[in-house]
Amino acid sequence: MLLCPPLGQDMIRSHRVYRQLADALALQGVAALRFDYFGTGDSAGPSDTCDWTRCVADTVAAAAELRARSGCSRVIGFGARLGGAIALEAAAAGRMAELLLWDPLLDGHESVTRLDAAQEALRADPMRFPAPRSREDAADQWLGFPVGADLRRQLDGWRATPATIPVRVFASQPAATHADWPAQLGAGSAVVALSSTASWDVLDRLEHAILAPDLIRAVGDHLRAAA
Repeated sequence: MLLCPPLGQDMIRSHRVYRQLADALALQGVAALRFDYFGTGDSAGPSDTCDWTRCVADTVAAAAELRARSGCSRVIGFGARLGGAIALEAAAAGRMAELLLWDPLLDGHESVTRLDAAQEALRADPMRFPAPRSREDAADQWLGFPVGADLRRQLDGWRATPATIPVRVFASQPAATHADWPAQLGAGSAVVALSSTASWDVLDRLEHAILAPDLIRAVGDHLRAAA
């Protein structure tokens, strides 16, 4: 399984879940590869050079690396939030057989709008700053991470199109927030509700890791049932 990380704070906050999922998959006998896109995580490159097209290309390269290292012929992509969006975009070129997505973000313009609003709220948050930071000081950032003009433009113009492979979505948010996912993801998609709610967009939880034991169980159960 190819574990495609999200970007920015979502990547930091979900890091433990990705590690725990990789460990659980290994115990189940499933080869799993974690990686970072150029300009993110432990990869080379400044943060403000992170680029949507490069993220997709890195995902395709990582899928080939997983095949080479494990000898597997069938690659399943996993991704949370924008990691799910990147997995969707890379699925065809990466020759993925199936996608497992956790609370994916399927509309780039909505994501840019949401991140801009969160950045503005953080800039003026009295629990973090005695006085609001200037807009100039907080410009070109999303929740503490530099964001380049290319990534903003590319993401703003992206929207998911129906996939040609099976897609299983694990949803932690209220049903009303993802009622249109099946139409966006195609006839081969299914949505599974999780019992816990991930606090992705809660500013007061920004410094807290997201935990999702029910997600890890659900992914394992799905793979066992499909074996």
